[in-house]
Amino acid sequence: MKKFNVEMAVGVFLVVGFACFAYLSVKLGDVNLFGNSTYQLSARFHSVSGLKEGDIVEMAGVQIGTVKTIELDPEEYEAVVHFDLRTEVRLQEDSIASIRTAGIIGSKYVDITPGGMEEYIKPGGELFETESAINLEKLVSKYIFEK
Repeated sequence: MKKFNVEMAVGVFLVVGFACFAYLSVKLGDVNLFGNSTYQLSARFHSVSGLKEGDIVEMAGVQIGTVKTIELDPEEYEAVVHFDLRTEVRLQEDSIASIRTAGIIGSKYVDITPGGMEEYIKPGGELFETESAINLEKLVSKYIFEK
């Protein structure tokens, strides 16, 4: 009888351990098991220097999404950034997407400035007002080498 209790305790401990491991894997992997709580938008930039997949999208300092993919449009030679936003965040059609740097040499992120129009961008839509990343190296070299 005593052996059965020890085996039962070990079995319960293992099941709880596997459940905790599965929960952490889902949370850290940012996987949505019960429906999709995001929608995708895109924006075109002349330069996305330093921005990478997985970087944050924020508005007013609050994270509202993540950068999903970055690709080059071979016809327009512009970078197309696709990002996922939380469903409770709705953007007006004249919202502005800017690429900013966190600190002086920090990582890049997409900053959204809300617009004033009454119409909202539909899921899968595109932001047309954009501001590209500032290339600090070009600014410094321009300042140093030009009179």
